[in-house]
Amino acid sequence: APRNHQMGRPRLLGPAALALFAVVAGFVRSPPTRGVQGRRLRVLEQPQTEAEDALSSLPPLATPSEEAGDAPEDSPAGPAKKKKMITLRRFMLDYAHANPEMHDLESLMASVEMACKTIALLVQRNGLPHSEDLGGASQSVNVQGEEQKRLDVVSNDVLKDALRYTGRLGVVASEEETHPVLIEEAYDSKFVAVFDPLDGSSNIDAAIATGTIFGIFRQTEECGVLGVRSSSASSQSENEDGVVDVADDERCLLNALQPGESLVAAGYAMYSSSCVLVVTLGDGVFGFTLDPTSNEFVLTHDRIQIPKRGSIYSVNEANSHKWAPWVQSYVHDMKRGLGQTGTPYSARYVGSMVADVHRTLLYGGVYAYPADAKHLDGKIRLLYEAAPMSFLVTQAGGRASTGAEDIMAIHPTRVHQRVPCFLGSAEDIDELESYYARRHDLDAAEGVE
Repeated sequence: APRNHQMGRPRLLGPAALALFAVVAGFVRSPPTRGVQGRRLRVLEQPQTEAEDALSSLPPLATPSEEAGDAPEDSPAGPAKKKKMITLRRFMLDYAHANPEMHDLESLMASVEMACKTIALLVQRNGLPHSEDLGGASQSVNVQGEEQKRLDVVSNDVLKDALRYTGRLGVVASEEETHPVLIEEAYDSKFVAVFDPLDGSSNIDAAIATGTIFGIFRQTEECGVLGVRSSSASSQSENEDGVVDVADDERCLLNALQPGESLVAAGYAMYSSSCVLVVTLGDGVFGFTLDPTSNEFVLTHDRIQIPKRGSIYSVNEANSHKWAPWVQSYVHDMKRGLGQTGTPYSARYVGSMVADVHRTLLYGGVYAYPADAKHLDGKIRLLYEAAPMSFLVTQAGGRASTGAEDIMAIHPTRVHQRVPCFLGSAEDIDELESYYARRHDLDAAEGVE
C-alpha cells in the first residue's frame, strides 16, 4: 500500500546514527519506586550483567542526595559508598512489570529515548566545519508562519521515524506538521503522541539550550490500518498518494485533540551543558542525565518537587507594554517586593521554554508567557507545549494556569491552538490568579474599557 508522503524512509540511519542506537543493553537494579496512580513498582531481581559491571565500575555521580556520611576514599571518613546507577531502561522495565496494561508504553519511551539521543548528537555537531549546517534556515515556514531551521525539520523526521516503528502509535501531531499524521504501521495502535521536536531552535546558532517536548495520550478511537487506501473507501476522497482524506482518517485525527488531564505520559529533553530527559508517567517527575561514557540516561533527579514558593520569574519583559493591566501589575509588584512575600523576585529568561521550565521546576517561581495585544490568545501551543509541561509541573506539586482556568482542563479545538501560559510554584500561581480575579479593578485604574 502507498505510504503517507510525509512519513518517508528514515534519512538519518547512517553509520553514525546506527552506532548511536547501539547503546548498552544492560539495566541496573533500582530501589523500589512508585508507578502510575501510586502503585508500587516491583524490582526485577536479575543477575548482574556485563553492562551493569561496566556501569558500576564508573566513578559515582556526586549528587545532593548522597548520604552525609559518604566521603572520598582519601578522606578521613573513609571510602565513599558507590551509588547504584538506575538507567531509564531499567526504570521503564520496572514500570511495565508492575503495570502490565501499560507495557506498550515501554517501547514508546524507548523510541523517544533513542530519538532524543540522536537529536542531542545533531545539536552538538551543529556548526562544525565538516558537518552539514543544520542551524541555517530551511527556506520554508511552518503552519504558524515561523521560519524553520533545517534542524527543526530533521528533528521532526527523527521523532516520527522513531515512533512509527513501534506499531503502538496511531497518530502523531507536531509543531512542524500542518495536520496530525496517521501512522500506517499502527496495526495495534493504543497511543497518540504530540511533540515540539526542537523547542528554542532560534537559539541553535548561539549554542543556547534547546529541547524536545512530548506528550502521550491513550487512543480514544479505533482506527484500524491508518492512512492507506482501502477497498471500502471508494466513497471517500483521496489525495494523489491514495491516502484517505475524509471520514475514517478525520475521525482518527480527533484522537490528538485531548485535554492535558488525559495525558498518560509527558516529558522533555534539554540539550545544554548536559542532556537531561525529564519524564512523568502520572505519579511523580523523574530526571535522567545522559552519561556520555555509557550513552545511557541515568536517574539523577528522583521525584522532583517544585518549591511551593519561589523567588524567580521568567518572562519576556520586552512585551510588557502589550500585556493586560492585571499582568503588568502582577509582574511590577513581584519584582519590586510588593507581592504577598514582600520580597523582590529575580528575573531569569533564556527564551527556550524547556530551559526556563527546567529551572522553574528545580528552583521554583513562575514561568510566564501571557497573551498580549499582538497575540490575543497567547503564543504557547496548547497541545504539544503547554499541556505536557503543565502535566510535569502539576505532577511535581506545582500549578499551571492561563490566569482564568487550569491549562490541564482545556479541551483543544485545533491542533495548533495557543493559550496564555503561567506555570510554576503553587503559591505563586495562586497569587497570579488573584490578580486576574481583580482584573476589572486594575483595568479601570489603567483607564481600559
